[in-house]
Amino acid sequence: MHRHRVIEALNRPAQELGVLPELTALRPQLAIHIYETLPSTNQQAWQLIHQGHRAGTVVIAQQQSAGRGQWGRTWLSNPGGLYLSLVLEPNIAIAQGVLLTLASAWGIATSFQNLAIPVQLKWPNDLVSNGRKVGGILTQVRLNKLSDSTPYSISPSARQNIHQAVVGVGINWDNPLPENAISVRKLLPDPARERVKSLEDVTAIALRGLLQGYYYWQQQGTTSLVEAYQQKLSCLGRKVDVDGHPGVVAGVSPEGDLTVAMVHNEQETVQYFKPGEISLGYNV
Repeated sequence: MHRHRVIEALNRPAQELGVLPELTALRPQLAIHIYETLPSTNQQAWQLIHQGHRAGTVVIAQQQSAGRGQWGRTWLSNPGGLYLSLVLEPNIAIAQGVLLTLASAWGIATSFQNLAIPVQLKWPNDLVSNGRKVGGILTQVRLNKLSDSTPYSISPSARQNIHQAVVGVGINWDNPLPENAISVRKLLPDPARERVKSLEDVTAIALRGLLQGYYYWQQQGTTSLVEAYQQKLSCLGRKVDVDGHPGVVAGVSPEGDLTVAMVHNEQETVQYFKPGEISLGYNV
């Protein structure tokens, strides 16, 4: 991974990075920091924030020794994959923290799809293709009245806004894969192979995708974001079991909860699940 090659890739026409036509005029200012090895790009991003770095700071590691996914799960971060974190200053209500994750995942998936790379979404934070994991998002936030980074699962009753956020991204490219995973490299259709040749290219696509999702949400609003997110949801209509009762994934609520249509005793109800309250697994 070379910094000047990442910058060159970011300077390519926005359409070549999968950006929607209405967002191509955006020219993000990014400060890119690349490391050979880090425990965690999110952790390093917070350290840079403590040193005074602001929104637009990007941390990239060629490998992580202590990478984490959602809910503290280990994220294997061997060389050849993309491991980056982006600093944002969203100033949004704490209850909207999960929407930042949805926007980030949607933005990256949209960029890939615009390049004919078949990537969908697995609620709330995974990038998938044909039931296999392509990548994932880990969002951490800080409230404007707290000094330490705080996961967005903090009680929504807290009357503070999210002042700073670090959005971590891991995407498979040329790294060893677990059996339930697949890499972007293996998904490339012939037309995309000329545009996506390197990890630097994937980095540029992911960064513009992250910002695409964030700006789309800010400009179009939550309703439009959730509707767009649902269109890329791989598990929509999938049958699930909830406490021994059958249900069907119906979509996502305006709050970012997964909605499941349940039928019990011939009565249909809709249940709402927050991240961590239901597991969808993988269709391998």
